[in-house]
Amino acid sequence: MAYKYLKDDSLMSDMDSGEDTQHSTRLLEGRIEELQQKLIELPAGHEPLARADLLLDLGRTLVELQQNENAWDAGREAFDLYVASETWEGAVQACDIMFLADQPDSLAALGQGIWLAVTYPVDPELTVVLLQHVVDDTPPDSDGAAVAAVAAHYIVELRAPEGRDRENLLFYTNQLLATVARRHSEVHDQPMFERWSKKLELDDPAKFLPRLRNVVDVLVQDNWWIDRDALAAKLPVN
Repeated sequence: MAYKYLKDDSLMSDMDSGEDTQHSTRLLEGRIEELQQKLIELPAGHEPLARADLLLDLGRTLVELQQNENAWDAGREAFDLYVASETWEGAVQACDIMFLADQPDSLAALGQGIWLAVTYPVDPELTVVLLQHVVDDTPPDSDGAAVAAVAAHYIVELRAPEGRDRENLLFYTNQLLATVARRHSEVHDQPMFERWSKKLELDDPAKFLPRLRNVVDVLVQDNWWIDRDALAAKLPVN
């Protein structure tokens, strides 16, 4: 499966020579110049999302070159533009860029991205990407990683349309959850997994989703850039 958002490490397997790396860097630098020129050339009165989409592409490219401060700036401006137009998938992608940029507010960006990705019906694969950041960046014995992993699986089950992509994504989140269980409590078989899941209350969305909110609150602290109450009040199921 060719993932749209999840990284495929095998793509980097042929990039280990210095010559290949230099070539890739030159291509990325050229892409940055091209995107910056397109931003300059946007006509007066342009559609704000046209700028946001360019900024998103620029931010991703800057992250690849480890120009993290500039990547953060591009992601932050894109985020504001997407939120203003209630284009939530774009806003979540901008949060992913800001997290990868490794700046002082990157954890706050991740938390807000997760909140938006769970609250709104964005691409479930993108939601998995953000939740996996929690898994990757928390200690092996962290219950928060378990909550993030089971939430990722739940979101895919809930939102992914029937088909091969759904099955592949469910397999991916199953593997993620199994990895978390092994590192958390040395879980190695299905009966152990079921006991572990029940003990941590990962078998009931009514219990693990509120705990995911707690994870988000820890990430963001008081540094919210959106009005959650106002957005929640506009939800059809409010």
